[in-house]
Amino acid sequence: MTAGNERNAAPDRMVVMGVAGSGKSSVGEALAASIGAVYIDGDALHPPANIEKMSKGIALTDEDRLPWLLEIGRMLRGDAGNRLIIGCSALKRSYREAISREAGHRVMFIYLAGTRQVIAERIRKRAGHFMPVSLLDSQFAALEEPHPDENAIRINIDQPFGDLIRTATTLLGATQAPGRT
Repeated sequence: MTAGNERNAAPDRMVVMGVAGSGKSSVGEALAASIGAVYIDGDALHPPANIEKMSKGIALTDEDRLPWLLEIGRMLRGDAGNRLIIGCSALKRSYREAISREAGHRVMFIYLAGTRQVIAERIRKRAGHFMPVSLLDSQFAALEEPHPDENAIRINIDQPFGDLIRTATTLLGATQAPGRT
């Protein structure tokens, strides 16, 4: 954390993580607005070949994911003047380690935890996203929840959205950005 952020103790570099449909984009955007951070949707950093595969219902391999994870790490390395949050599944410990290594420092991971049933219903209701519900099983199969020795917090998504954002803000030790309630 930089000295300039002591007044608002949230980390400078964060990844909102979880399986597809857990709410990474919605939570990332709202959390960023709440604590005065910049949000980047990690889906926008996928190589076109990855998006094409997922659109066809083909699960990504670790080899497919590596360039994407490294790009996320590079994004987290730059622009130390702004607090940054990126939405990224970061399903495996090795993925989180690759992101942190590429970032060059510890990254705070905000794990959005939910049941398959809750998340499948969310995916069915969302329109215009490339990830089909058929890939949800592969996401849960790959998921390695963060362990206590990782720089991570766990938030249950089965709660009202405003409560979820307040919980995240509290667990991060942040205060809300000026003008936010």
